Amino acid sequence: MDLAIVILAAGKGTRMRSALPKVAHPLAGKPMLGHVLDAARALSPSRLCVVFGHGGDRVQREVPAADVTWVEQAEQLGTGHAVAQAMPHLDQEVVLILYGDVPLIQPHTLQAFVQRVDARTLALMTLDMDDPGAYGRIVRSDAGAVQAIVEYKDASDAQKAIREINTGILACPRAFLAEALPKLSSNNAQGEYYLTDVIAMAVAAGLNIDTVQPAHAWEVDGVNDRVQLARLERIWQRQQAEALMRGGASVMDPARLDIRGVVTCGEDVVLDINTVLAGEVTLGDRVTIGPNCLIRNARIAAGTHVEANSVIDGADVGEHCQIGPFARLRPGTRLAAGAKIGNFVETKKADIGPGSKVNHLSYIGDAHIGAGANIGAGTITCNYDGVNKFETHIGDDAFIGSNSALVAPVKIGASATVGAGSVVTHDVPDDHLAVARSKQRNLSGWKRPQKKQGEH
Repeated sequence: MDLAIVILAAGKGTRMRSALPKVAHPLAGKPMLGHVLDAARALSPSRLCVVFGHGGDRVQREVPAADVTWVEQAEQLGTGHAVAQAMPHLDQEVVLILYGDVPLIQPHTLQAFVQRVDARTLALMTLDMDDPGAYGRIVRSDAGAVQAIVEYKDASDAQKAIREINTGILACPRAFLAEALPKLSSNNAQGEYYLTDVIAMAVAAGLNIDTVQPAHAWEVDGVNDRVQLARLERIWQRQQAEALMRGGASVMDPARLDIRGVVTCGEDVVLDINTVLAGEVTLGDRVTIGPNCLIRNARIAAGTHVEANSVIDGADVGEHCQIGPFARLRPGTRLAAGAKIGNFVETKKADIGPGSKVNHLSYIGDAHIGAGANIGAGTITCNYDGVNKFETHIGDDAFIGSNSALVAPVKIGASATVGAGSVVTHDVPDDHLAVARSKQRNLSGWKRPQKKQGEH
């Protein structure tokens, strides 16, 4: 099928009470419009068109897409007018209309939907609701055939009692759409050109109207304010959590897991409460993530355990590592198998070799650490002089005593030892002991200062 998809995204979103255009507000860490574009791309359309209006430049910055034809609707005169702006860019056989503020529509629903369309048939997505509110109503004949869509403000009391509503999602032959759109009238309660009026035109032209309902009502839920956005956020998150659980992961509380990207998860993974997985995350078999952790754009190999309150951002973690609690692995960190990063340790652009340990209260940046090294509490790699960054190299089986400062560029050799409290500014050869601290002096007769009487 030669398919064009038009996404209407011109609304200001007044009820969001925000300078950010509505369709750019994030759901699961991605702009709403981005979710709709992902669903649209799954159909492999020949043309993908977004009609923008308010804040269009910002929408394009927030949702960069080289495969999208951006079309401006300078005046917001209704949905029919919006689609008309896109028509000069479309020459495909079938046109599918989607909405930038309906972010959870599923690709499989759309795939089945567009298959209903042919030269004499339009597809219309509807939904039965117990409380249809202010949605447009589907008016049918006594035989059940769709006759028209009536907007709520134009509906009679009898029509307002109808429970089947219009979702706005429509697929139809381009040839019919090109003929019908110029005939739309704004003679209605809102003074707008309604896209919904093409349904009555299609009936008058003898075309068939085939209706489809989504598998889940939330697929066609729109967002008008932040309350509705938050509700869809939790629905989306629940779907992601359930997919992980079906794949073999244990999620301690699905209501307290947030996925804001793409997660690949092995078997027997455990995700404790308040875990946030952002960007591209890969978790190997038997990885455990403790409570209150952020994992972003990271790979964590099998058997690794991350303790509570840790941040792993842009890091590559090998098998059977121990991390945290309260650890922070920044971009460029690479841990080899069996490495250990303890509490209140920060790493950045650091290669840490197999079995090496950085257990407490340390900063390791722009560093290369060999296998089996032990980095004592309070160790700092002094990698920045205020202008440039320099590297620290620590060899296999080296031991760095507590409260040491390694002033880069510097090399600590294999099996070398740095005494506690040292400030190391020169290379340390293999198997040497470096002690770089001032000599201790004990002064007799020392008396502590005392407050003068009356001071506080």
